[in-house]
Amino acid sequence: MSNNSADCDFLAGVRVVDFTQFEAGPSCTEALAWLGAEVVKVENPRIGDPGRRLRPGQPDDDPYYFQQFNANKKSITVNLKSPEGLALVKDLLRKADIAVENMAPGTIERLGLGYDEVRKINPAIIYCQVKGFGEGSPYETNLAFDMIAQATGGTISVTGERGRQPVKPGISLGDTGTGMTMAITILAALRKRDKSGQGCRLQVAMQDAMLHYMRTNFAVQGRTGQAVERDGTHSGGGSNAPSGLYPCAPGGLNDYVWIMTSRANPEHWSRLCKVIGREDLIEDPAFATPALRVKNEAELDAIIAAWTKARTKHEAMQLVGSAGIPAGAVLDTMELQNDPSFEQRGIMQVMEHKSYAGYKMPAWPVRIDGRPPKLKASPGLGEHSSEVLADWLGLSADEVAKLKSSNVI
Repeated sequence: MSNNSADCDFLAGVRVVDFTQFEAGPSCTEALAWLGAEVVKVENPRIGDPGRRLRPGQPDDDPYYFQQFNANKKSITVNLKSPEGLALVKDLLRKADIAVENMAPGTIERLGLGYDEVRKINPAIIYCQVKGFGEGSPYETNLAFDMIAQATGGTISVTGERGRQPVKPGISLGDTGTGMTMAITILAALRKRDKSGQGCRLQVAMQDAMLHYMRTNFAVQGRTGQAVERDGTHSGGGSNAPSGLYPCAPGGLNDYVWIMTSRANPEHWSRLCKVIGREDLIEDPAFATPALRVKNEAELDAIIAAWTKARTKHEAMQLVGSAGIPAGAVLDTMELQNDPSFEQRGIMQVMEHKSYAGYKMPAWPVRIDGRPPKLKASPGLGEHSSEVLADWLGLSADEVAKLKSSNVI
């Protein structure tokens, strides 16, 4: 739909030099691009961001993975190992407000583009680094991907069934979650820089970011004094019952509904009893208090499951949710993509990409005056080299052509 989104200019005029790759760093810079910043990916002239070919897409072209994390950006190619290429990038950094990198530890410094070098040429720059492990960590120089961050950051330890092997969460929280944390901090740093004129260095480790997303789990540990156990398909850290995942008709892999009664709202329990036609449970002494409902959770789960199994997940969600009880059907990626309400509201948008006509993907989820920011196609490798070098550095077409013929860009 053409009117389901609008250009966002919140960060108009903000220039970002983007040395990121894969997902953690690109998630950060894509957030800035959604909000109107001019984000320029600096890529290897030969292969570009490795994320371009990380997942199978159409032969010899950008895969769907790359599109998800590089929408609304521009791309230039520069040989950073050539003196001319290094000088060119330093010229771009002189004009930039922000630089972001998530290369392997020590790589950006070996290229001559570490923080100490960059701040000499641009003291006002906000220089951002995303790594696997923090400076001072015993694993500081180790490589990391999403699953490494989630393992060492605790999220895997609390995911799965009690007493069984831990399970990696199905989302890439270690990557995207870290990127979002950095993006938020960049916005605050921009505000300070605009007042003081001085830039700063921002560093976030994926492991450290995971601790931030584990706050509820640390709250449970504070209450129990024990390491948090996996709780499978239940919620609330052992303080809310009934709360969990219940099977629905017709019994497919994702035919489940999550129903939650909160200890903080006793009416959830009484409302649920009425919805499932078991008002007798409200006065049953076995379930009279939240603590007793937790103690007798297995019996309650069986009663609720008998009710949900006779209904589809959508029916169960509608009946329970309309009664004022939190409930959610388990929806898979295809169900989400095919739900017309997301596209109507601009939460899912169609990317007008030269190689992927009609590719629908999640957009920025915050609506601004009723509409989320407009999705723009991710860039082809080096697609904007001439444009950026002209706009940022004032290079002529002949000068750009010479750089190309010399394999600098």
